[in-house]
Order: sequence, then structure tokens, then C-alpha cells
Amino acid sequence: MDSKRQQRFARLIQKEIGDIFQKDGRNYFGSSFLTITGARVTPDLSIARIYISTFHEKGEDVLLKLNAHKSEIRHQLGNKIKNQARVIPDLEFFIDDSLDYAEKMDKIFNDLNIPPDQEPQSDQ
Repeated sequence: MDSKRQQRFARLIQKEIGDIFQKDGRNYFGSSFLTITGARVTPDLSIARIYISTFHEKGEDVLLKLNAHKSEIRHQLGNKIKNQARVIPDLEFFIDDSLDYAEKMDKIFNDLNIPPDQEPQSDQ
């Protein structure tokens, strides 16, 4: 369970990286539609794990592009949060597949064949 400090710092990172991607995203991942679904930081605040979801392009391709520009993104993040954090965390990008998992579970539940309950017969 994350501490309040970790949660607050993760929200700050998520917001600021979202702003960076909104303004300069085309430089980092092209014309893909990208959403930051979450951020988590380690207890020492040295590593930030950023979870992304893509719409048009394969997630692995976007991940490769983001990892190629990781130092530039970290530098911009540092410029934005330099007065709020002592250490700018290293960034790790991950594909958030929770929507795919939810769709898979919905399909499984919809495909279930559950017979209706039968009325218990009374002995008379």
C-alpha cells in the first residue's frame, strides 16, 4: 500500500507528464492517441512507473518511441516540478492492459450459459 506521500507525488507526476504529452506529444510518440492511466512511485520516490493506454497504434511501438525519448521527457518533467521535488524520478513506461482484461472478462460472463432456477416441487 502506497503512503500518502507516494500517492500525492504520483498524482503530480501523472498530471505533469500528461501536460507534457498534450503539448509536445507528437515529438515523442507521433500521431498516436495516448492516455496516461496511472502513475506509481517507489517508496524512495526515485522511480516513477507510468501506465499508458493507446488507441490507434500498437502499445509496443509507442512504448519503444517513449523509451527512446525518456531522457527528454524526464528533463521536461524536471523543469516543471523542480520546486516541488528534490529528486526527479527515473521514468519507466508500461502498457496498461486493464481495459483489455475488462473486455475479456465481460465476454466470458456474457458467454456463460446459466440455466434458470427451477421452482422446488412440494410434496403433497
